[in-house]
Amino acid sequence: MDTATRLRQTVISWAADDSDTPAPAEAGAARELAAGLGLRTVVLVEGVSDRAAVEALAERQGRTLTDEGVVVVPLGGATSITRFLRLLGPDGLDVRPAGLCDAAEQRFFLQGLERTGFGAGLAPDDLETLGFFTCHADLEDELIRALGTDGVQQVIDDQGDLRTFRLFQKQPAQRERPVEAQLRRFMGTIGGRKEHYARALTEALDLTRLPRPLDGLLAHL
Repeated sequence: MDTATRLRQTVISWAADDSDTPAPAEAGAARELAAGLGLRTVVLVEGVSDRAAVEALAERQGRTLTDEGVVVVPLGGATSITRFLRLLGPDGLDVRPAGLCDAAEQRFFLQGLERTGFGAGLAPDDLETLGFFTCHADLEDELIRALGTDGVQQVIDDQGDLRTFRLFQKQPAQRERPVEAQLRRFMGTIGGRKEHYARALTEALDLTRLPRPLDGLLAHL
């Protein structure tokens, strides 16, 4: 297991403790791993599919985030943001936070940033200044809009799943839904598929027409 993965797992375990004072063993292990990486920024994203997209885009741009002192950590849900931010502050790893959030979850990010001392009196327009970029609905929606429905279906075909998607479209619950909604639902129907397609769709993007939140985040880093 590489150092970045160990750090990611340690931070997730530390945050799961949900206490104001971290266990000394967890804090010490996280700080030691962070020092070994030269950690300067932790990118907080909602789930593993968001992490896959961020890392895939960095790779396409010829970047290795860990070499830049950057590690992407999935929150497992936006309501956990305050616990994770607390670990990044002066009493924790003392590094810069950044991240992605969905428009519907902005309030949790704003509250978390204020409660952990990263800002005061914050409004949604302040998020980008702090390194947090907002997806209109979610990252899958951003990727689908960037590629277009035909482009996404081409990726699905390239991955060998087009026949499965066509059968999915014929299900009674899906027949009357827009293709965009069908695509988003299809990607979340089987464990691991959402993460797989986050990477596959990102690898298919035109680098001159990137989704604004992803482009903004990578530029900020």
